[in-house]
Amino acid sequence: MPIYEYVCGTCGELFSRLRKMSEADAPASCPKCGSNETKRQISACAIGGGGGTSGGFGGGG
Repeated sequence: MPIYEYVCGTCGELFSRLRKMSEADAPASCPKCGSNETKRQISACAIGGGGGTSGGFGGGG
């Protein structure tokens, strides 16, 4: 499941949620104030394996 970022329209809190893709645009309650006036943000995605690779991306090898 992907991690989505949201911003609260009431208090401005920025938070993340691990959700199914089908639930990405469903309201997410703010952990700070409890409001459902939240919007999903466009965020970067992480692609790749882990650290310590010698393929030129991890710097370890």
